[in-house]
Formats: sequence, C-alpha cells, structure tokens
Amino acid sequence: MLNQTTLNNIEGQTVPSVTFATRQNDEWKAVTTDEIFKGKTVVVFSLPGAFTPTCSSTHLPRYNELANVFKQNGVDEIVCLSVNDTFVMNAWAESQEAQNITVLPDGNGEFTEGMGMLVDKGDLGFGKRSWRYSMLVKDGVIDKMFIEEDVPGDPFEVSDADTMLTYINPDQAKPEPVSIFTKPGCPFCVKAKTLLTEKGLAFEEITMGANASLTSLKAISGRETVPQIFIGGRHVGGSEELENYFA
Repeated sequence: MLNQTTLNNIEGQTVPSVTFATRQNDEWKAVTTDEIFKGKTVVVFSLPGAFTPTCSSTHLPRYNELANVFKQNGVDEIVCLSVNDTFVMNAWAESQEAQNITVLPDGNGEFTEGMGMLVDKGDLGFGKRSWRYSMLVKDGVIDKMFIEEDVPGDPFEVSDADTMLTYINPDQAKPEPVSIFTKPGCPFCVKAKTLLTEKGLAFEEITMGANASLTSLKAISGRETVPQIFIGGRHVGGSEELENYFA
C-alpha cells in the first residue's frame, strides 16, 4: 500500500502554482494555474492515466455527461488532470468525445506532487502517476477533496462525478441517460432532437448506417422507423410519442 502521509487532505489550502505545457490548435501554449482557477469555481478530477479502463469507461464519461448540471450549480469548468503529456491527453479527450471537459497534462507531475498525490506505480510500468481523487476549487482555494482509500489496486469509490455533485447540491436530481436513433435527412429526427434540447436533456445520437443497422434498431426497439428515443432505459418511441411524454 501507499504511504498514507502522501495522501493528506489539504482542504483550505491554495492549489500548487504550476505552468502546464499544452498543445492547442497545433501550437504550444503555456497554461498557468491562475488562468484555470483564479476567480472561478472549478471541479478537478485526477486519475492514473489516459486510456486506462476505469478512467475511460466511467470516470471521465460521467463528468462529461453531468457537465451541464454542474454548470447549473455554479461550476465554471471541469478539469481532468493526469500525469500524461499533452498529446496523449488530447488524443484521449478526442476519442472520448469529452467536449465538456478541459484536459490538463501534468507531464512532469509537478502539480500532482504539489498536491501530495504523486505515487509510484512502477510495478505496472507506469512510473510516477497521480492517485485518483477529485476536488472542488473556489478562486484557487481547495474547498473539498474526495481522495480514494489507500488500498491496493485502483479504488474508485468517492472521486466520481455523482459524489461531487451530491456534495455541491444534495437535492440535485440526476439527469436520466437519453439515446436517440436517427438517420440523415429525417425531419422527424430533427424535431425530436430540437425538443430534447429545449427540455435541457443531453442525448447520445445513434445514426443509422454510421453507428447502427436496421437490424439493431428492430432488435432494440421492435420498430423500423426513426427516430426512436430511449430515456432512462425506457423506450419512449418516436417524435409524437416524445411530445406526449413531455406533455
């Protein structure tokens, strides 16, 4: 196990002053912690590495999914940090379609070390990496930290998006996952997507031909027409049925 002294909770302290070497629009850009945190409310979640299983399947996607809800609760930005270089972080963010998340490459581990979260994962061939944690930062000062327990492996129990959102607003209802099957040139699909957007629901669009076949649509919904909308695991139906659902 890790040395517990390296995982101190430092709530009330200022975040480390670090300059991150980022790559934006094919150009190098230095980004300081002041630019990220000064005068803003920021949620940070830090993880062992881009493209790793838990980070890719759960940690980052859920923060991305709840980003609009966080903003409704006063969060200006959500930052994902890892001890990886900027090329790796950018490629990972693109592959995850994490448009609501700012990824920060702590390639030299300076910020992570300043946080007391730099740990040795040499047994996995990773070298020095970040322990998994999340924090709420207000104007550069750490308001709250959720640090995973010091146990073997890669624990993921408290640094998740839902735990952070519950801390910020215990009464906040979590949005249900929404998926919509569409095809290009379908006016009813456009109508349904517009209605979902008006209702403030983020949705995943599954385009027929590109992401799914007619066989898939029939197997999942029992129908051959689009759009077909699913909300919270329930099959709502087409565009007219979606209108009735909201009515």
